[in-house]
Amino acid sequence: MRAPIGPFENARPAPECLDELTPPVADAVRSWNGTVPAGQIVYVDTDPAIADTAAFVAHYGEELLEASANCVIVAARRGGETSLAACLVPSGARADVNGAVRRRLGARKVSFAPMDTAVEGTGMEYGGITPIGLPADWPLLVDPAVADMEYVLVGSGRRRGKLIAPGKLFAELPGAEIVAGLSLG
Repeated sequence: MRAPIGPFENARPAPECLDELTPPVADAVRSWNGTVPAGQIVYVDTDPAIADTAAFVAHYGEELLEASANCVIVAARRGGETSLAACLVPSGARADVNGAVRRRLGARKVSFAPMDTAVEGTGMEYGGITPIGLPADWPLLVDPAVADMEYVLVGSGRRRGKLIAPGKLFAELPGAEIVAGLSLG
């Protein structure tokens, strides 16, 4: 199977390669029941040494920058309480943490979650965190540009491999909310 985007010739429907995914991502794919069929979530094997966006697009093609998104975990603080949330923004932009994210979460302060907190909270590898399989009670703030993409390349839960899925799938994930102005740049 050829991937719907990118130069990936060895692509497989994610439900056929659950063992390549972290447990929370595999569970989410296995139990998926949105309007986009689970078979349209595609897994592509990629080099973990170049999982970060800049290195990844330099190797696999600059056009992927316009068809990929990054999932970042944020810690929101208010009244001595800290809660975690995720933001999904186009890879060429960054989340407006101090503006749109802070306002939407009703927090006094929002910052990127420490690496160990993000890894422990998601059950995924840092540098491969994906919105598919996040804890269902976390808010998932999605930039409208991501939901509008025909296909979106995101992490797979591991540094090795990526997932490709129709953009509208991300608006259907547990806790997802489309937030206008979520990204800068």
